[in-house]
Amino acid sequence: MATAITTAAVPNRQRALSEPLWVKFGLIGLALAFLGLFLLLPLLSVFGEALAKGFDAYFRALADEDAQSAIRLTLIVAVIAVPLNVVFGVTAAWCVAKFEFPGKSILISLIDVPFSVSPVISGLIYVLLFGLQGWLGPWLSGHDVKIIFAVPGIVLATVFVTFPFVARELIPLMEEQGTDEEEAAVVLGASGLVLFWKVTLPNIKWGLLYGVLLCNARAMGEFGAVSVVSGHVRGLTNTMPLHVEILYNEYNYVAAFAIASVLAMLALVTLAAKSLLEWRFSKEIAASARH
Repeated sequence: MATAITTAAVPNRQRALSEPLWVKFGLIGLALAFLGLFLLLPLLSVFGEALAKGFDAYFRALADEDAQSAIRLTLIVAVIAVPLNVVFGVTAAWCVAKFEFPGKSILISLIDVPFSVSPVISGLIYVLLFGLQGWLGPWLSGHDVKIIFAVPGIVLATVFVTFPFVARELIPLMEEQGTDEEEAAVVLGASGLVLFWKVTLPNIKWGLLYGVLLCNARAMGEFGAVSVVSGHVRGLTNTMPLHVEILYNEYNYVAAFAIASVLAMLALVTLAAKSLLEWRFSKEIAASARH
């Protein structure tokens, strides 16, 4: 009798947990409409405006000397900032997840500071520190060291606003994994370097790559902090987002949207790489579960 009641209750439970078809399709349609309105439509608008006067005008805008300089500077800043944040992120995640020490909660809070501080404010802090009238400005000027309104200031601002991304991806992952494998490797005589390359890194590789993608995307698209410290020197300290702003303010819409389309394509590449990493990670988890 009890078995029959239980068996009969299963379909009833399934019906209670399922939604009517009109609710399912309504929610799916609402989500698709939202994505189309706020994501797909602006994206199509960017490429439509960039190609409004044809491919010749589009490629001329990209071949412009100032545009080339902005693209080059954006890539240089990303190439410098992302590896620095990888080193910091892995180190911070290792310390937080694998060890207990006084001030651990303070370190975690400091990692999150760029998420809570406006990028414009962070850029202003660098100006107050390294600007000509700042605390270190006279000393830097006397030694002919230029940080603000130069590439070093842009790199510093970008590093600041992007450094939580790698650490924040790795900390929960490494905490979940625990320290059992590392402790076993130490017992077997592994050195610190061997421990990292052979045990820790293989376990965090997908989370690390995911953090690198997010960090790189933010580094190339950062506007607020970089705008404050760059000085908007055309052809010298303009990154792609800043160059887009200048062109748009000059009513050069085709050129502005052409540069914006490059940023959009970089974002799409990042999104595709993110999806690939998630697919590979889920596939690896499924394979390990089978074994």
